[in-house]
Amino acid sequence: MEHPGTVLVIIDTLQMVWPIHDATYANDYRDMSVLKRLADRLGLAILLIHHLRKEKAEDVFHRISGTTAISGAVDSNFTLVEKRRGSGRAKLTCIGRDIEYRELELERNADNVWELLSDSRTQPELLEGRITVLLSEFLEEQREFIGTPTELSQRIDPDGQEGITPKKVSRLILQNVDPLKKIGITVTIRRSNGKRIIELHSADSDDAEAPKEIGTIDPVGQPSGGNAGGAR
Repeated sequence: MEHPGTVLVIIDTLQMVWPIHDATYANDYRDMSVLKRLADRLGLAILLIHHLRKEKAEDVFHRISGTTAISGAVDSNFTLVEKRRGSGRAKLTCIGRDIEYRELELERNADNVWELLSDSRTQPELLEGRITVLLSEFLEEQREFIGTPTELSQRIDPDGQEGITPKKVSRLILQNVDPLKKIGITVTIRRSNGKRIIELHSADSDDAEAPKEIGTIDPVGQPSGGNAGGAR
């Protein structure tokens, strides 16, 4: 290696070094794996600058151009999306194998440098809307779920990258009842044999002909929807 002190290589843009071939999952995964093996072997970081699709998506990482193999084969993904063209305001969204899901609100100052306005690491309330995305994706196939907060958090965040712990999942659901209802997900949180049980039903599930009202049942029979902070 000609430059043994190198710790970071930036490729801007990925398309400049990408072979010309059909955009299939297998091809994209193979290409990303070559770069990842190179980074691992040389002990450095390779930062790939890539484009987003112009189409909107509920999950911003679905906007990464190409197949899902691109985001799946690398260690971390970061998307920078401007609020609107020329606004000077943007959101940096981060996720990876060794980092928790994180959102940073940025603003470009007079020196053309991005300044931090807010960070979900220190303001966890900024992540509340993320639960609607995770549950929507989770219920696309199985359509319903009945289980404990621990079981649900393990299903929607198995690697802990999103920071959706068993203690958080009930509270996040209760705080997003209306957004969940708008995307066709009904919720009931109740107690059974001393355990908290979460029931989720997609509008497309077999028993969704007469959907339940979204609500909760408190262990002592008191409505708890208005006191989300007490859910665990």
